[in-house]
Amino acid sequence: MSRRIYDNPNNCPVTKAVEFIGGKWKPIILFLLMDGPIRFGKLTLFLPSISRKILAQQLKELEEDGLIIRHSFSEKPPRVEYELSPKGATAIPILKAMCAWGQQVVEEKLLLSSMC
Repeated sequence: MSRRIYDNPNNCPVTKAVEFIGGKWKPIILFLLMDGPIRFGKLTLFLPSISRKILAQQLKELEEDGLIIRHSFSEKPPRVEYELSPKGATAIPILKAMCAWGQQVVEEKLLLSSMC
């Protein structure tokens, strides 16, 4: 791959990718959805540090970007599930690679800190 000049960072493909899956919660939400649909309430259990409002906002943004699909069921009580869309599923290899890289970095950091 040859190097290019990016006079506008918004034209960089990496920047575009980070716009879709970047942030504090979106990568984790996508990672959780890799194994199949999850109900909203279950997501709150998997992500206890996120408020329901922020979770709903992040899910809405992921849906608007076409990365997840929201299924609403007409039941009592109402049930809502989220799953990866076909477009969102294309991020799985990226998320897995990021996970592996993150684990490696953490292990190296722990190894270095134990040497001191």
